[in-house]
Amino acid sequence: MTREQKLDLVEYRMANSKKTLVEVEVLLQNKLWNIAVNRLYYACFYAVSALLVYNDISTKTHAGARQMLGLHFIDTEIMNKENGRFYSKIFTMRHKGDYEDFIDYAESDLTELILPAKTFINQVQELLSRQ
Repeated sequence: MTREQKLDLVEYRMANSKKTLVEVEVLLQNKLWNIAVNRLYYACFYAVSALLVYNDISTKTHAGARQMLGLHFIDTEIMNKENGRFYSKIFTMRHKGDYEDFIDYAESDLTELILPAKTFINQVQELLSRQ
């Protein structure tokens, strides 16, 4: 992949991240809590995948992306630990909501996630802008 292709991919994934945040607002208005958790996770995941691509870090799974984020950005304190904890939390919530029975998130669950998700995505954007 050329540098230009890599930058295009990073830009595309960050655009997907921001577009997915808009989807979350629509889901919240329609009280679709579990789907909103899913899309909120994906908004963050797209940002993480952009950051990893930019830094030539490859993964094949969502768990691998979480692990590489921790290893290269949280443990090294490039990103703050609070964002690392948030990403692990939303990762787990999305997985439970998608694959486990009798998981019904509520509006209160989502209200606690929106601001941290936006903060997380903004920090990724900031890191990309600095690099």
